[in-house]
Amino acid sequence: MEKIMMPRILFVLLLTLILLCSSPCHGRKSHKHRKVSKDRRHHLVSQQVLINVDDFGAKADGKSDNAQAFSRAWDKACNSTSSSTIVVPRGKTYYIKHVDFSGPCKNSVSMEIQGTVKAMSEMYDTPKRLWIKFEDVTDMNISGGGIIDGNGEIWWKNSCKIKKTKPCQTQSAPTAMTFKNCVNLKMTNLKLQNAQQMHVVFQDCRDVEASNLRITAPGDSPNTDGIHITKTQNINILDSIIKTGDDCISIVNGTSNVQVQNIMCGPGHGISIGSLGENNMENHVSNILVKSVKITGATNGVRIKTWQGGSGSARNIAFEDILMQNVSNPIIINQNYCDKNKNCVKQNSAVQVENIMYRNIRGTSATKVAVNFNCSESFPCRNLYMENVKLNTHGEDGKAEAFCSQLTMLNAGVNSFPRCSSAHND
Repeated sequence: MEKIMMPRILFVLLLTLILLCSSPCHGRKSHKHRKVSKDRRHHLVSQQVLINVDDFGAKADGKSDNAQAFSRAWDKACNSTSSSTIVVPRGKTYYIKHVDFSGPCKNSVSMEIQGTVKAMSEMYDTPKRLWIKFEDVTDMNISGGGIIDGNGEIWWKNSCKIKKTKPCQTQSAPTAMTFKNCVNLKMTNLKLQNAQQMHVVFQDCRDVEASNLRITAPGDSPNTDGIHITKTQNINILDSIIKTGDDCISIVNGTSNVQVQNIMCGPGHGISIGSLGENNMENHVSNILVKSVKITGATNGVRIKTWQGGSGSARNIAFEDILMQNVSNPIIINQNYCDKNKNCVKQNSAVQVENIMYRNIRGTSATKVAVNFNCSESFPCRNLYMENVKLNTHGEDGKAEAFCSQLTMLNAGVNSFPRCSSAHND
């Protein structure tokens, strides 16, 4: 490994400026959403249309598929010239097989989920493997304190990860909630549980805030990521608890300007950037801040994973103020990622990983190797910075180790350990 030691203050200032200049826009709106006067706001509130799903035929009887009733309520709200709020009443459970909520709408639509929306208990086909989908919607709030229940147990039992002889391509489980091509979206104060597969996906969205969410599924439930972000810009994930069987948060291709803050994560697979570059694809992610996170009992802590043969970049990423408790791989970069069920041949290209900062990370590792930088021979990791990283194990001596391969510009502060030994440096 070539050690090129950039001055510490210069490196921190450089990366901090990059992240600040590109950070998510907290509540920023375009000129068409200018602040209105007090009288105008009062008028807008008075014009708010409340739409109860019961009035459109929804039945909380434990057996009816309420998709049509929910769709009719949505059509009413979406076509209203006044802003509307769809209400799912408190204390009731509504089963739904599959539903699309599609725009664009004539005015803003909100949804107050006060009761429970639950998937049917049997396996069935859904369009594009989606259960609940919002698409082409602008200026939407979803809240209410209710529950979104994917009822995923039957899907997990039949997953190819549980039944090893079952092909993974057949009867794949649907994603619970998908937001596609949505702008200025706020999702807050909801419980999501037992998704058939991923709980929430943000795809091709912009200006998103997801906060005060509680996302739960058993630790052994397959592919039940908490929040998955793809091709999305300006998104904040805040003040939430995520306990699932896969990544708490996964951030993949085409995503930039992400803030993840005040999250409790675990069990699961931690917080992941990637995977990127699968099937020789060009992928990019950039400008990501993960801050004030507690990760407990997860298989990974903060992870960047890329496939051999891909191209593109994962750059300008900061992990700060993170507590690890009994995490198997607290800090990991893997540019040689390979699914264990595939035969991965060594390739000469890779996604470039650069400008990565780890600051104020402490706690315990469940394995001896607490820091693992497994970088590419062809495209080594560049500009890694560590400050005040202190990780131990539960072993007799409590000393953790670091594995570091194929790095350039690693700057580890004096207060950081474990440190890469010369035996592990290439």
